[in-house]
Amino acid sequence: MAPSALALTRSQVERSAPLRTDEEWLGAAWADPRTRVLLVSNGQALIRADAPEAGAELVFVTAGQAPAGVRFLLGVDAGQVAYFGVLAALSDDLPGTRRAGLREAGHLLSDRDAGLLTNAIGLANWHEVAAFCPRCGSPTQVIMAGHARKCVNDGSEHFPRCDPAVIMLVTDPADRCLLARNVQWPAGRVSVLAGFVETGESAEQAVAREVYEETGITVTKVSYQASQPWPMPHSLMLGFRAETAGTAIRVDAEEIAEAAWYSRADLKQAIEAGDLAMPPSLSISRWLIETWYGGRLPRAPRRGGLPEQQPGG
Repeated sequence: MAPSALALTRSQVERSAPLRTDEEWLGAAWADPRTRVLLVSNGQALIRADAPEAGAELVFVTAGQAPAGVRFLLGVDAGQVAYFGVLAALSDDLPGTRRAGLREAGHLLSDRDAGLLTNAIGLANWHEVAAFCPRCGSPTQVIMAGHARKCVNDGSEHFPRCDPAVIMLVTDPADRCLLARNVQWPAGRVSVLAGFVETGESAEQAVAREVYEETGITVTKVSYQASQPWPMPHSLMLGFRAETAGTAIRVDAEEIAEAAWYSRADLKQAIEAGDLAMPPSLSISRWLIETWYGGRLPRAPRRGGLPEQQPGG
């Protein structure tokens, strides 16, 4: 069975960047009864969890039903239907709906809905912290259909924040993978290593630095694999594979509580016994592990042991 797909990289709606400054088109699109609006608040939107095919689907409103709030264009689909997001409070009065974020619903949504929710939450998270100019502290106003803000005092323009982070699966000469437990995680919860790219370093340098800082392992080869947006709140995860000639582990004890090497047989046995909990299927960390493993990881026991998914990436 193939590894899990990178759920948050899916999309069927063109982002339509050239239309963001076309005020005439934006006005007409907002007045179009076909236009659909997604309300977002605190990293969540409303979903229906009884969709027979996708498992869940987003709840949209019309432009006329949308409350006041920061508005941003999400894009236009192949049928010329426009999608907007609005940063506004969510209703608790719609039967059959519930609030959900990307961690809960991302892997259950269709390609269209997963892409729209990822885009909308990323933009909403940025707008929530970008109301004032970082240069002079004056208020900023929304421009470019919600994809930029402009300072009312000095005229400087500001764009959505995106923090690059590296996430890497390290293997030793025996092709065992290195998995570690963060100090904040419960016993048995493990994942691959990760960390933010620092100013003045490449992604490859960040991989080598983070691996050494957290486990004392020196990597000898680094290769890029894939990326995934992770707007919780502003990250872009850059996935890598890394190789090492050494196997001695020395955890930093500040971020990493413990780390160990696992063969495929070791990992399978530990999961099936309920001794290890894997990253959620939504995450690129799970994808990196499954790509190395050669397919989907076995399911954890339904009762007893550790659950398959825990909060977090």
